[in-house]
Amino acid sequence: MIKKQSWNSIPTEQVTPSMQRKIIHGEKLMIARMQFKDGFRVPLHSHMHEQITQVVSGTMRFWFGDNKEETLDLHAGEVIVIPGHLPHEALMIGDVEEIDSWAPPREDWLDGTDNYLRDQ
Repeated sequence: MIKKQSWNSIPTEQVTPSMQRKIIHGEKLMIARMQFKDGFRVPLHSHMHEQITQVVSGTMRFWFGDNKEETLDLHAGEVIVIPGHLPHEALMIGDVEEIDSWAPPREDWLDGTDNYLRDQ
């Protein structure tokens, strides 16, 4: 059954004092709308999921690869596709709002075992 939703009706999860998110997911796709405070760092990690990241406001600096050999800044209005299993890290430059999509859904985010984010 189709269910129309609004981001305003999705509960906000306060993951850390510097990160909050709203999640919508189906069987094969998950979308998260997130807000980060300046300086928040997503540590180097990888996952099987294909990820699309789009920045709404602010700047995200990414490092890619096991040794963080590639760097890329993503600004408001820009989008990247991150292939599954590619190690990546991100730093928020300024306050950032962004939207990530994953296929398949991130089970660790849904069941609260995403400790790489929570333990900061």
